[in-house]
Amino acid sequence: MTTMTTRRPAGTRRRPSSKRLRRKILLNATGVLVFFLAVFPVFWMASTAFKPNDEIFSTTPKPFPANPTLDHFDVVLNGGIAEVSFWEYFRNSAILALVTVLASSLLALLAAVAVARFRFRFRTTFLIMLLIVQMVPLEALVIPLFLDLKHLDLLNSLSGLAIVYIGFAVPFAIWMLRSFVAAVPRELEEAAAIDGAGPIRTFFRVMLPLVAPGLVATSIFSFITAWNEFIFAFTFLDDQNKYTLPIMLQFFFGRSGNAWGPIMAASTLLTIPVIVFFLLVQRRMVSGLTAGAVKG
Repeated sequence: MTTMTTRRPAGTRRRPSSKRLRRKILLNATGVLVFFLAVFPVFWMASTAFKPNDEIFSTTPKPFPANPTLDHFDVVLNGGIAEVSFWEYFRNSAILALVTVLASSLLALLAAVAVARFRFRFRTTFLIMLLIVQMVPLEALVIPLFLDLKHLDLLNSLSGLAIVYIGFAVPFAIWMLRSFVAAVPRELEEAAAIDGAGPIRTFFRVMLPLVAPGLVATSIFSFITAWNEFIFAFTFLDDQNKYTLPIMLQFFFGRSGNAWGPIMAASTLLTIPVIVFFLLVQRRMVSGLTAGAVKG
Protein backbone atom coordinates (compact mmCIF):
# COMPACT_ATOMS: atom_id res chain seq x y z
CA MET A 1 0.00 0.00 0.00
CA THR A 2 1.57 3.25 -1.08
CA THR A 3 1.08 6.62 0.49
CA MET A 4 1.05 9.76 -1.51
CA THR A 5 2.91 12.81 -0.31
CA THR A 6 2.30 16.31 -1.45
CA ARG A 7 5.18 18.58 -2.15
CA ARG A 8 5.18 22.33 -1.86
CA PRO A 9 5.82 24.17 -5.09
CA ALA A 10 9.40 25.31 -5.55
CA GLY A 11 10.06 28.79 -4.25
CA THR A 12 7.36 28.73 -1.56
CA ARG A 13 8.25 29.25 2.09
CA ARG A 14 6.65 27.69 5.11
CA ARG A 15 4.70 30.20 7.11
CA PRO A 16 5.89 30.56 10.69
CA SER A 17 3.53 29.33 13.36
CA SER A 18 1.63 31.88 15.40
CA LYS A 19 3.58 30.93 18.54
CA ARG A 20 6.92 31.44 16.81
CA LEU A 21 5.71 34.72 15.30
CA ARG A 22 4.61 36.05 18.69
CA ARG A 23 7.94 35.06 20.19
CA LYS A 24 9.82 36.83 17.41
CA ILE A 25 7.73 39.98 17.83
CA LEU A 26 8.29 39.90 21.61
CA LEU A 27 12.07 39.54 21.22
CA ASN A 28 12.23 42.35 18.66
CA ALA A 29 10.11 44.62 20.83
CA THR A 30 12.33 43.87 23.83
CA GLY A 31 15.44 44.64 21.78
CA VAL A 32 13.97 47.96 20.60
CA LEU A 33 13.01 48.86 24.19
CA VAL A 34 16.50 48.10 25.50
CA PHE A 35 17.99 50.13 22.64
CA PHE A 36 15.90 53.20 23.47
CA LEU A 37 16.63 52.88 27.19
CA ALA A 38 20.36 52.80 26.44
CA VAL A 39 20.33 55.60 23.86
CA PHE A 40 17.94 57.99 25.62
CA PRO A 41 20.47 59.35 28.18
CA VAL A 42 22.95 60.04 25.39
CA PHE A 43 20.26 61.72 23.30
CA TRP A 44 19.14 63.88 26.26
CA MET A 45 22.75 64.85 26.97
CA ALA A 46 23.33 65.99 23.38
CA SER A 47 19.94 67.73 23.23
CA THR A 48 20.55 69.61 26.48
CA ALA A 49 23.94 70.78 25.21
CA PHE A 50 22.14 72.86 22.54
CA LYS A 51 19.38 74.23 24.78
CA PRO A 52 19.53 77.73 26.27
CA ASN A 53 19.37 77.99 30.06
CA ASP A 54 15.68 78.89 30.17
CA GLU A 55 14.80 75.67 28.34
CA ILE A 56 17.15 73.56 30.48
CA PHE A 57 15.50 74.71 33.71
CA SER A 58 11.98 74.80 32.30
CA THR A 59 9.28 72.95 34.26
CA THR A 60 8.05 71.43 30.99
CA PRO A 61 11.20 70.02 29.37
CA LYS A 62 11.13 69.26 25.68
CA PRO A 63 13.18 66.58 23.90
CA PHE A 64 14.46 68.98 21.22
CA PRO A 65 15.69 72.57 21.75
CA ALA A 66 13.24 75.19 20.50
CA ASN A 67 16.01 77.77 20.11
CA PRO A 68 19.29 75.89 19.58
CA THR A 69 22.40 77.64 20.79
CA LEU A 70 26.15 77.02 20.75
CA ASP A 71 26.85 79.20 23.79
CA HIS A 72 27.57 76.20 26.04
CA PHE A 73 30.13 74.82 23.61
CA ASP A 74 31.71 78.27 23.40
CA VAL A 75 32.03 78.35 27.19
CA VAL A 76 33.71 74.94 27.18
CA LEU A 77 36.06 75.60 24.28
CA ASN A 78 36.81 79.30 24.73
CA GLY A 79 35.31 80.31 28.06
CA GLY A 80 38.48 80.24 30.08
CA ILE A 81 37.02 78.03 32.80
CA ALA A 82 40.53 77.35 34.08
CA GLU A 83 44.09 78.42 33.51
CA VAL A 84 44.47 75.70 30.88
CA SER A 85 42.49 75.49 27.65
CA PHE A 86 40.18 72.68 26.66
CA TRP A 87 42.64 71.44 24.04
CA GLU A 88 45.35 70.93 26.65
CA TYR A 89 43.02 68.61 28.55
CA PHE A 90 42.12 66.90 25.29
CA ARG A 91 45.78 66.34 24.45
CA ASN A 92 46.51 64.81 27.86
CA SER A 93 43.53 62.45 27.61
CA ALA A 94 44.46 61.46 24.06
CA ILE A 95 48.06 60.69 25.03
CA LEU A 96 46.97 58.56 27.98
CA ALA A 97 44.37 56.69 25.94
CA LEU A 98 46.67 55.94 23.00
CA VAL A 99 49.57 54.84 25.22
CA THR A 100 47.23 52.61 27.21
CA VAL A 101 45.78 51.02 24.07
CA LEU A 102 49.15 50.33 22.44
CA ALA A 103 50.97 49.09 25.54
CA SER A 104 48.14 46.98 26.95
CA SER A 105 47.42 45.39 23.55
CA LEU A 106 51.07 44.45 23.04
CA LEU A 107 51.57 43.06 26.55
CA ALA A 108 48.23 41.23 26.53
CA LEU A 109 48.86 39.67 23.11
CA LEU A 110 52.25 38.30 24.14
CA ALA A 111 50.85 36.97 27.41
CA ALA A 112 47.79 35.47 25.69
CA VAL A 113 49.98 33.59 23.20
CA ALA A 114 52.11 32.25 26.05
CA VAL A 115 49.10 31.15 28.09
CA ALA A 116 47.20 29.60 25.17
CA ARG A 117 50.07 27.92 23.33
CA PHE A 118 52.52 26.83 26.05
CA ARG A 119 52.17 24.60 29.07
CA PHE A 120 54.20 25.81 32.03
CA ARG A 121 54.16 25.57 35.79
CA PHE A 122 51.61 27.72 37.64
CA ARG A 123 49.78 28.42 34.38
CA THR A 124 46.38 27.81 35.99
CA THR A 125 47.39 29.84 39.02
CA PHE A 126 48.30 32.75 36.75
CA LEU A 127 44.87 32.66 35.09
CA ILE A 128 43.11 32.50 38.45
CA MET A 129 45.13 35.47 39.67
CA LEU A 130 43.98 37.45 36.64
CA LEU A 131 40.38 36.82 37.68
CA ILE A 132 41.07 37.74 41.30
CA VAL A 133 42.71 41.02 40.24
CA GLN A 134 39.62 41.99 38.26
CA MET A 135 37.37 41.28 41.26
CA VAL A 136 39.12 43.88 43.44
CA PRO A 137 37.24 47.23 43.45
CA LEU A 138 39.38 49.91 41.86
CA GLU A 139 38.58 52.35 44.67
CA ALA A 140 40.36 50.02 47.09
CA LEU A 141 43.58 50.48 45.11
CA VAL A 142 43.75 54.27 45.29
CA ILE A 143 45.87 54.50 48.47
CA PRO A 144 48.26 51.59 47.66
CA LEU A 145 48.87 52.89 44.14
CA PHE A 146 49.29 56.43 45.46
CA LEU A 147 52.03 55.23 47.81
CA ASP A 148 53.69 53.17 45.06
CA LEU A 149 53.77 56.08 42.63
CA LYS A 150 55.06 58.38 45.37
CA HIS A 151 57.86 55.92 46.14
CA LEU A 152 58.73 55.74 42.43
CA ASP A 153 58.52 59.54 42.07
CA LEU A 154 55.76 59.21 39.46
CA LEU A 155 53.06 61.25 41.15
CA ASN A 156 51.69 64.20 39.18
CA SER A 157 52.92 62.70 35.91
CA LEU A 158 51.12 61.31 32.88
CA SER A 159 53.60 58.44 32.68
CA GLY A 160 52.69 57.22 36.17
CA LEU A 161 48.98 57.48 35.39
CA ALA A 162 49.54 55.59 32.11
CA ILE A 163 51.19 52.74 34.02
CA VAL A 164 48.14 52.51 36.28
CA TYR A 165 45.74 52.45 33.32
CA ILE A 166 47.81 49.78 31.56
CA GLY A 167 47.68 47.68 34.71
CA PHE A 168 43.89 47.96 34.74
CA ALA A 169 43.50 47.03 31.08
CA VAL A 170 45.97 44.14 30.76
CA PRO A 171 44.18 41.43 32.83
CA PHE A 172 40.92 41.78 30.91
CA ALA A 173 42.79 41.96 27.60
CA ILE A 174 44.70 38.74 28.37
CA TRP A 175 41.48 36.87 29.09
CA MET A 176 39.85 38.22 25.94
CA LEU A 177 42.80 37.49 23.65
CA ARG A 178 43.47 34.07 25.15
CA SER A 179 40.24 32.69 23.68
CA PHE A 180 41.09 34.12 20.24
CA VAL A 181 44.60 32.65 20.28
CA ALA A 182 43.33 29.26 21.45
CA ALA A 183 40.78 29.24 18.60
CA VAL A 184 43.52 29.49 15.94
CA PRO A 185 44.22 25.93 14.67
CA ARG A 186 47.75 24.76 15.21
CA GLU A 187 47.66 23.23 11.74
CA LEU A 188 47.85 26.72 10.22
CA GLU A 189 51.09 27.44 12.04
CA GLU A 190 52.48 24.03 11.15
CA ALA A 191 51.57 24.56 7.48
CA ALA A 192 53.33 27.92 7.50
CA ALA A 193 56.41 26.32 9.06
CA ILE A 194 56.44 23.62 6.37
CA ASP A 195 56.30 26.36 3.72
CA GLY A 196 59.45 27.84 5.20
CA ALA A 197 58.01 30.64 7.34
CA GLY A 198 59.89 31.41 10.53
CA PRO A 199 58.25 32.07 13.93
CA ILE A 200 58.11 35.84 13.42
CA ARG A 201 56.65 35.61 9.92
CA THR A 202 54.17 32.97 11.07
CA PHE A 203 53.06 35.22 13.88
CA PHE A 204 52.45 38.25 11.66
CA ARG A 205 51.03 36.39 8.65
CA VAL A 206 48.92 33.71 10.38
CA MET A 207 48.34 34.46 14.05
CA LEU A 208 47.93 38.23 14.02
CA PRO A 209 45.20 38.47 11.32
CA LEU A 210 43.07 35.88 13.11
CA VAL A 211 43.56 37.52 16.51
CA ALA A 212 42.84 41.00 15.11
CA PRO A 213 39.14 41.00 16.19
CA GLY A 214 40.20 40.33 19.77
CA LEU A 215 42.80 43.10 19.60
CA VAL A 216 40.15 45.51 18.38
CA ALA A 217 37.73 44.53 21.16
CA THR A 218 40.38 44.92 23.85
CA SER A 219 41.59 48.20 22.38
CA ILE A 220 38.05 49.61 22.62
CA PHE A 221 37.87 48.56 26.28
CA SER A 222 41.31 49.99 27.02
CA PHE A 223 40.53 53.25 25.24
CA ILE A 224 37.26 53.78 27.13
CA THR A 225 38.91 52.88 30.44
CA ALA A 226 41.68 55.45 30.01
CA TRP A 227 39.50 58.11 28.38
CA ASN A 228 36.71 58.18 31.00
CA GLU A 229 38.68 57.50 34.19
CA PHE A 230 38.37 60.22 36.85
CA ILE A 231 39.20 59.03 40.38
CA PHE A 232 42.85 58.06 39.85
CA ALA A 233 43.56 61.02 37.58
CA PHE A 234 42.06 63.42 40.10
CA THR A 235 44.00 61.81 42.96
CA PHE A 236 47.40 61.44 41.32
CA LEU A 237 47.56 64.68 39.32
CA ASP A 238 48.14 68.04 40.97
CA ASP A 239 49.16 70.23 38.04
CA GLN A 240 46.38 71.68 35.89
CA ASN A 241 48.62 71.40 32.84
CA LYS A 242 48.36 67.62 33.21
CA TYR A 243 44.63 67.34 33.94
CA THR A 244 42.44 65.20 31.71
CA LEU A 245 38.99 65.90 30.26
CA PRO A 246 36.99 64.10 33.00
CA ILE A 247 38.68 66.32 35.59
CA MET A 248 37.72 69.37 33.54
CA LEU A 249 34.03 68.57 34.10
CA GLN A 250 34.32 69.31 37.81
CA PHE A 251 34.97 72.98 37.08
CA PHE A 252 31.31 73.35 36.11
CA PHE A 253 30.07 72.03 39.46
CA GLY A 254 29.83 74.66 42.21
CA ARG A 255 28.41 75.19 45.67
CA SER A 256 25.82 77.68 44.47
CA GLY A 257 24.72 75.57 41.50
CA ASN A 258 25.78 73.50 38.55
CA ALA A 259 26.21 74.81 35.00
CA TRP A 260 24.26 72.04 33.33
CA GLY A 261 24.54 73.50 29.85
CA PRO A 262 28.37 73.49 29.78
CA ILE A 263 28.38 70.15 31.62
CA MET A 264 26.30 68.54 28.88
CA ALA A 265 28.31 70.28 26.15
CA ALA A 266 31.60 69.06 27.64
CA SER A 267 30.17 65.55 28.09
CA THR A 268 29.10 65.53 24.44
CA LEU A 269 32.58 66.55 23.35
CA LEU A 270 34.01 63.89 25.66
CA THR A 271 31.87 61.22 23.98
CA ILE A 272 32.72 62.07 20.37
CA PRO A 273 36.30 60.63 20.36
CA VAL A 274 35.06 57.29 21.72
CA ILE A 275 32.48 57.07 18.93
CA VAL A 276 35.05 58.06 16.31
CA PHE A 277 37.54 55.48 17.62
CA PHE A 278 34.90 52.74 17.47
CA LEU A 279 33.89 53.70 13.93
CA LEU A 280 37.52 53.54 12.83
CA VAL A 281 38.12 50.04 14.20
CA GLN A 282 34.71 48.39 13.87
CA ARG A 283 35.31 47.45 10.22
CA ARG A 284 38.55 45.75 11.20
CA MET A 285 36.69 43.99 13.98
CA VAL A 286 34.35 42.36 11.47
CA SER A 287 36.78 41.76 8.60
CA GLY A 288 39.36 40.24 10.92
CA LEU A 289 37.02 37.36 11.72
CA THR A 290 37.69 35.82 8.32
CA ALA A 291 41.16 37.20 7.60
CA GLY A 292 43.79 34.49 7.21
CA ALA A 293 41.29 31.66 6.87
CA VAL A 294 42.16 28.57 4.89
CA LYS A 295 40.83 28.54 1.35
CA GLY A 296 39.41 25.25 0.18
